[in-house]
Amino acid sequence: MRPRHADRARLDRATAHLDAPLAVVDLDAFDANADDLVRRAAGKPVRVASKSVRCRALLERVLSRPGFSGIMSFTLAESVWLARSGFDDVLLAYPSADRAGFAELAHDPKLAAAVTVMVDDPAQLRLIDDARDGGGEEIRVCLELDTSWRVLGGRVRIGALRSPLRTPSQLADLARVVARRPGFRLVGLMAYEGHVAGVGDAIAGRPVRSRAIRLMQSAARRELAVRRAEVVRAVRAVVPDLEFVNGGGTGSVQHTAAEAAVTEIAAGSGLYVPRLFDNYTSFTGRPAALFAQPVVRRPGVGVVTVLGGGYPASGAAGADRLPVPYLPEGLRYDGQEGPGEVQTPLLGSAADDLLIGDKVWFRHAKAGELCERFEVLHLLSGDTVTASVPTYRGEGYTFL
Repeated sequence: MRPRHADRARLDRATAHLDAPLAVVDLDAFDANADDLVRRAAGKPVRVASKSVRCRALLERVLSRPGFSGIMSFTLAESVWLARSGFDDVLLAYPSADRAGFAELAHDPKLAAAVTVMVDDPAQLRLIDDARDGGGEEIRVCLELDTSWRVLGGRVRIGALRSPLRTPSQLADLARVVARRPGFRLVGLMAYEGHVAGVGDAIAGRPVRSRAIRLMQSAARRELAVRRAEVVRAVRAVVPDLEFVNGGGTGSVQHTAAEAAVTEIAAGSGLYVPRLFDNYTSFTGRPAALFAQPVVRRPGVGVVTVLGGGYPASGAAGADRLPVPYLPEGLRYDGQEGPGEVQTPLLGSAADDLLIGDKVWFRHAKAGELCERFEVLHLLSGDTVTASVPTYRGEGYTFL
């Protein structure tokens, strides 16, 4: 494995002509991570989660590679924009109340054919119908299965609060509602097991907790595999020509791919490999997305201050939602300030070797959220910037 100081030298050489703050994506690492996702998917296509990429150029790059097919989007406005940009298979992963977006779908046959919307309640179908504004195009629909693991007779839930649909009969009942309703076509099922795919099971310095997480995830995977297969059978009894059954996430690709009922895998964070994906036994990725902040102050011995850097990730607040100082090694936050909106003090012996104007490299806690802070991603190959491409924000879009 390349020593980190060599990576710092390479990053600094590649971006010597660029002022920080800036964000980069290492294409060698990005492509290697893409290959690893395909390997773990074992022949099943990987649908790219755009939430974790948020850059059209990189979505195009990964979708041009064998083993990848389709996008999983996060808002209807984004879905429509991507479809208008030429992406012809966009699965919206969350229900929407975007009436204007539904009207666009209902009036445009190309958009209606490219975008699939998420439904887990008949009320969502009524909202779509009310939003049609006279548009008669058939709306493609996907149903979402609640993957959470219920223990102690259902009194304890482990997993995200997402769909209210848990049982084969519940999914089949809604499938019948969609099938009977004019203007809709049920084409898929989705089930995202976030408590498996999105929770690290090898937490540094926490061996007991790590062991408990592995036991939980193993039991949850077994329960879900049985229930998901039953749900798919029940829904296919209503809609035999179901096009896809989507499951997984970066942290569970190989486990979900092993289920016969699943036809495709969703993944996105595994392309950038942010810091939250350091604590997994199921795979090891290469950090591909980094950002740099400039040193602007030297308040004292063992301290430097960089501009900005306070980019917390979404989720329950905690230290694991913060970016982490990555290069040079040996820097840490000040416990009283942490990463700040306009300045971030950094402590450690490595600070004494940094000069005003030097770059400090960070890794974000989550993947695509980094792109909400930067308009441009500089793409690196080796120690050269080969292109600079806009993020969603750089193209004028902040969908959430």
